[in-house]
Amino acid sequence: MSREPTSRDKTPTRSTASVRGEGKGEVRPTASSAEIAAFVAKAQALSPQAGLGRGRLVFALDATMSRQPTWDLACQLQADMFREAAAIGGLDIRLVYFRGLGECRASPWLSDATQLARLMSRITVEGGHTQIHKVLSETRREAVAHGVRALVFVGDAMEENADDLCAKAGELGLLKVPVFMFQEGGDAATERTYREIARLSGGAYGRFDAGAAVQLRDLLRAVAAYAAGGRDALHRLATSAPGAAALLGQLR
Repeated sequence: MSREPTSRDKTPTRSTASVRGEGKGEVRPTASSAEIAAFVAKAQALSPQAGLGRGRLVFALDATMSRQPTWDLACQLQADMFREAAAIGGLDIRLVYFRGLGECRASPWLSDATQLARLMSRITVEGGHTQIHKVLSETRREAVAHGVRALVFVGDAMEENADDLCAKAGELGLLKVPVFMFQEGGDAATERTYREIARLSGGAYGRFDAGAAVQLRDLLRAVAAYAAGGRDALHRLATSAPGAAALLGQLR
């Protein structure tokens, strides 16, 4: 996997890989408030991994062309998540994204919310297929080498072999790395695979669209709170953020 340059670098690098493609589905309505409440409450069931020191969160994005209509909104919400993490403290975030013809890139581990938001703002969408397997594999490698507390993935499609993705998710589950899968839109086949990835890893699934900006902000803040400070931080957040009363229902 290519490494993301810092904000001072100008020229991106690319890596290549092939993926198997299927069509992307139509968009359905966003998740109900009850589903979102169940999602956020589920995070409260998680216990942080012992001995990791600072929390490490991988934040991965599908930056393919189908996400263009809501990309600016997503950038703003994700910047809010970075700020939440900074406010809690003790959290390093690695930004990973894929797009184009086999391009998949990762930033260094960063704790500066401003730098993370700056990197996020430099990403533009390009046509291409999903590379979720790369994201899961890279997260597993980092978890074994250095420890990772959670993976957040935001996307709208799944164009790979579902069994392969689920096998990799199961490996993350054995490493106690929950995967939080956020689906933009409502393609049914994508939802089934996202839910199974979340289940096998011990994580959670949620769905959002442009009409659910507030709920998504709460979801991302809740995951950041868990990754930085574990259950205690999430409970504190729940007193001021209604959405943070909700990831509990799914997590084992």
